[in-house]
Amino acid sequence: MKNVAAIFLLICAPATAAAQQVLSLDSCRAMALRNNKQINIARLKKDVAQNTRKAARTKYLPHVDVLGGYEFMSKEISLLNNEQKGVLGNLGTTTAGQLGNTVSSAITDMVSQGVITPQTAEALGNIANKIMPGLENAGNAIGKSISDAFRTDTRNIFTASVMVRQPIFMGGSIVAANKIADISEQLAENDITSKTQNTIYDIDNAYWTVVSLKHKEKLANSYLNLVKKLSGDVEKMIREGVATRADGLKVDVKLNEAEMQLLEVENGVSLAKMLLCQLCGMPISKDIRLEDEDKEDAFSKVEMTPLVDTDAAKENRAELKMLQNAVDISKQTTNIIRAAYLPQIALTAGYLVTNPNLYNGFEKKFSGVWNVGVIMRIPVWNWFESSYKIRASKTATTIAMLELDEAREKVELQVNQSSFKVSEANKRLNMANKNTERADENLRCANLGFKEGVMDVTDVMTAQTAWLQARSQKIDAEIDVKLSQLNLKKVLGESLY
Repeated sequence: MKNVAAIFLLICAPATAAAQQVLSLDSCRAMALRNNKQINIARLKKDVAQNTRKAARTKYLPHVDVLGGYEFMSKEISLLNNEQKGVLGNLGTTTAGQLGNTVSSAITDMVSQGVITPQTAEALGNIANKIMPGLENAGNAIGKSISDAFRTDTRNIFTASVMVRQPIFMGGSIVAANKIADISEQLAENDITSKTQNTIYDIDNAYWTVVSLKHKEKLANSYLNLVKKLSGDVEKMIREGVATRADGLKVDVKLNEAEMQLLEVENGVSLAKMLLCQLCGMPISKDIRLEDEDKEDAFSKVEMTPLVDTDAAKENRAELKMLQNAVDISKQTTNIIRAAYLPQIALTAGYLVTNPNLYNGFEKKFSGVWNVGVIMRIPVWNWFESSYKIRASKTATTIAMLELDEAREKVELQVNQSSFKVSEANKRLNMANKNTERADENLRCANLGFKEGVMDVTDVMTAQTAWLQARSQKIDAEIDVKLSQLNLKKVLGESLY
């Protein structure tokens, strides 16, 4: 039966170990950087900035547009008015009438002058009457053909064109827009750096908080064992009559307090691990164990003497770089506003195709024409609108510069405060180490005195409480040193990884 139990334990042990994931500080950082949504958003913003920069570069190059269209019109364009059309339509009638009157008048004059006889005049009149209808019809046909020739038949219009535009001078707006695109890309890169630094800082904070709580959990277990041992000793002394029931109740109260403290620390460890899992992008219920939580010397690895270099911090801080980017963008925005009120020159070229053919009597065929030109735009008067807008933009630049100066002052203050906190944390750690040594010796003496009967239970419990406080303060001092050093590196703008 024992062999079966042993085999069962051997089978279950690897499964339990596999279920619990062991994480190092570097692995936590890697997961956080990979899964942090804000960093991923910043990377996408950088991609947007890169494509925006590439798009800005195209403003220097010629742009080609192709246009096409069809339009139906209820009326066609007419080159002749209605009166002219009527005249052309009655050209034969009008001509024949005028010619008939002229012939009749000529015949009458010739008869009155005796040039021809009345009989001859009558014969000529009959001949003219026979010729005039044919002449009238022929004239009307010619007039109608002329009127029809002037028709445009523009009720169905097809157009197509290719247009090339090449900026020559746009007041400096294209140059300014490209500089803004470059600065925006730098801004996106600085944003990634800032969010990366903040993420690593949060991860390190959460990681070392878990480690410190695990050490406090071990301390709480040690304290609970001390109180349990004392409780057992007191119970024996009560049975032997050398201790009172009141002494036993005092120890029981301390035992309950120790159990409550252990429970609180265990809950704190669970919550801290949940936060760490969330920052790493893992399920908060994930069972994890940290590489440094069982190491006694986990806090003694990093020793850093604070070397304060405020100027270097001002150069390295991503936040200040982003504010400087904002100042530079504001200056280029002023240039763009100014460019809108300067002369602008562009070269144009194209090819236009129409049907009907506008260049051959509105013929029902496609035909086109090349064109080349220069467009110039010169603003003349805008009621000082340009001055007002430029002043407003310059004021915005001044505001951005003031914000940058204020941020630099705050960074200088942060560096000095963080340096002071590192020094203060180191001093507290030295004092905590000394207090721990004294508390250990005090507890040893109290236990020895209790065994010898020269000290009572209250003295031992007081020594145990002092021992617990000293050990707890030492852990707090160690984590303060670690986190203060981390914070100093952050405010100095140094890489945290």
